Amino acid sequence: MTTTSDDLATPVLELSGVKKSYGGYVAVESVDLALRPEEFLTFLGPSGSGKTTTLMMVAGLQQPDAGSIRLGGQPVDRLPPYRRDIGMVFQNYALFPHMSVRRNVAFPLEMRSTGRAEIDRQVADALQLVGLADYGDRLPRQLSGGQQQRVALARAMVYHPTLLLMDEPLGALDKKLREQMQREIKRIHRERRISVLYVTHDQEEALTMSDRIAVFNKGRVEQIGTPEELYERPATRFVADFLGETNFLPGHVVGAAGPHCSIDISGHQVEAMSPAPAVPGAPVVVAVRPERLRLRPVEQRAGGLTGLLTEMVYLGSARRSMVRLAGGGDCFALHHANDAETASLAPGQAVSLSWEGRHATVFPNDRSATENEAPAPRRAG
Repeated sequence: MTTTSDDLATPVLELSGVKKSYGGYVAVESVDLALRPEEFLTFLGPSGSGKTTTLMMVAGLQQPDAGSIRLGGQPVDRLPPYRRDIGMVFQNYALFPHMSVRRNVAFPLEMRSTGRAEIDRQVADALQLVGLADYGDRLPRQLSGGQQQRVALARAMVYHPTLLLMDEPLGALDKKLREQMQREIKRIHRERRISVLYVTHDQEEALTMSDRIAVFNKGRVEQIGTPEELYERPATRFVADFLGETNFLPGHVVGAAGPHCSIDISGHQVEAMSPAPAVPGAPVVVAVRPERLRLRPVEQRAGGLTGLLTEMVYLGSARRSMVRLAGGGDCFALHHANDAETASLAPGQAVSLSWEGRHATVFPNDRSATENEAPAPRRAG
């Protein structure tokens, strides 16, 4: 695990060596992390990576096999869920269908034997916060999906918990409503200044909402950092591949000075940065984001790679170009639609591809790929 930012002295939540197995299957393997006061930390990863299991252990719905969980400096890993000062929002909302919106939101306060006047005050405040002040008498079935999610959020926050957990809460919403709810959740996070632990497999959602992101893979945290740190300076090939789109270009190291590397790719020398010491002659892959590539006619080439432009797709705000490299394999580039030089290119034209060394990252080539990898376009999630 790589942590790219300094932790505060008194985290809201601390996980140390947390593990969880089911029979012979290791779901979570030695997770260490800390959540800062008022921070929005997202667990991001593919299905089965351990992110939801870790969240369930924090909530008390699963028990860790090893390690410790501390909330506000106090151990909670053996406490039942109702004794942890934690609110939780599930993907399926989990509202009581026979109760009104107001009763749903009031339920956690009633379970805590809060006085009626205080319940009424806090429920009204919570519904106002989520924009449902006039919906208190409705039943859940009379609400839209987005409104039901707001009710679930109000219920989780009404008693002002120390920590708010959210398990893929927007997964059932359509794209437009999901984006609207992302903005609402961030607004509420700012206004209430609450610490949030959020789980998603949606890359764009994680980048949009998070102060920091913990990328999970096979039960482990591969890297923790701000969205910019993870996107611009991935510590592992998995992080570079999972977060956004990336070209992976195989080559070998011809020179290294600290993190700065010179890489030979099919007889052309390019520059890149290496998170770990690079050894001359070692096989590597260079990871470079499509928007960092400079695409120009081959006669204007000043270093970089050459190839044949095979496809150019207009996407409205951008153009996506596919290039078949002279050394074999494909590489794609993404440019603003107003880039006049790129717009003047046409399929079948010889082009060059170049980039600034600081925008490319070197990883060991520990896979058996024999040609350049250019992943197909995919939804961020």
